[in-house]
Amino acid sequence: MIKVLLVDDHDIVRTGIRLVLEKMSGIKIVGECDDGHQALEKVAQEKPDVVLMDVNMPRMSGLEATKKITDIDPYVRIIILTIHAENPYPKQLLDAGANGYLTKGCAASELESAIKKVYAGQRYVGADIAQQMALAMLPGGAGESPFDELTGREMEVMLLLVRGKKAKEIGGILGLNDKTVATYKYRILEKLDIQNDVKLTHLAIRHGILDPKEIGPLG
Repeated sequence: MIKVLLVDDHDIVRTGIRLVLEKMSGIKIVGECDDGHQALEKVAQEKPDVVLMDVNMPRMSGLEATKKITDIDPYVRIIILTIHAENPYPKQLLDAGANGYLTKGCAASELESAIKKVYAGQRYVGADIAQQMALAMLPGGAGESPFDELTGREMEVMLLLVRGKKAKEIGGILGLNDKTVATYKYRILEKLDIQNDVKLTHLAIRHGILDPKEIGPLG
């Protein structure tokens, strides 16, 4: 029996995943939590075989939690299950110790296959994400991204900024105060060597992190 821990800050998402997993043979849900801090505690308590990990969460991001869990117990397998397929997210999470990466739009059969393969010691990356990563490595592809320099939390703030979220909204989503959001924004712009949100948005589009259809006209 493969013991699985669900980590996602949206109760309705966890409920949906739980209903899917409960129909799978050989898989048992041993716990649920809604942020990275709780995930660390649950891993220590429940000793899961596989953790299904979201990325954007308050208090501690999926990237930070992945790094900490692999330090605590390198035998725990972690599958990132998120809405983010954009580079450099997959590479960052896999480099941090994740064993699999899927988007939440994947089929139930693919999720089951991913869980069983990473439990057996293999890596599993969704076909759409694998293709994107492979194309980035080809001559003329995206290659290394300046966004690789950002931390997990900076990536979360950046993605919300380029989608037009204001500091107060970002703070509410990530559980941060306005001053902390402003500090993250300053660090992001400094690391990327750009001056404002418009240039940040252009850079995100150029590196395939943001689809132009998601935003209005740019200045």
